[in-house]
Amino acid sequence: MNVVFALLLVIVLLGCWLLTLLGLPGNWLMVVATSVYACLTPVVLGWRTVLADLALAALGEVVELVAGAMGVSKTGGSRRGAVMALAGSILGGILGVVIGLPIPLVGSVVAAVFFAGLGAMAGAILGEISAGQKLGASWRIGKAALWGRLAGTLGKILLGAVMILVVVAAMLP
Repeated sequence: MNVVFALLLVIVLLGCWLLTLLGLPGNWLMVVATSVYACLTPVVLGWRTVLADLALAALGEVVELVAGAMGVSKTGGSRRGAVMALAGSILGGILGVVIGLPIPLVGSVVAAVFFAGLGAMAGAILGEISAGQKLGASWRIGKAALWGRLAGTLGKILLGAVMILVVVAAMLP
């Protein structure tokens, strides 16, 4: 019976990971699912695994948010541009959820990811212009913020895959 529940957990974790691919809080749902499983079967899965997944989920959020600002820094942008990229990313994500796209079921999620990247770019450009940069340099830095944000999203997705591997490894005899 434990094998059936373990397989069900892995299926649930894979489903949560797919939600992360869509920009939803799948990594956090993995932590919840792993916690429930640990409560129901403490012999099979310990709290160390839950804490490891919790740490990986938190790291995924930090990576996703900070990556856009790091893109600004790596291209010679100012601290103001980095902060504005971070703020623009957050505001863009919220705007994307509100606006949505005409795609059934996932329109607002796709829009949130898209607008978060655009928000990071716009924030970086505005921050750099307000710091005295010329438009060409600000545009280059803004594009780096956009690519940094997308790289951060990829990092979060990869950390979600690692979370699944941690759980599977913990369940192996």
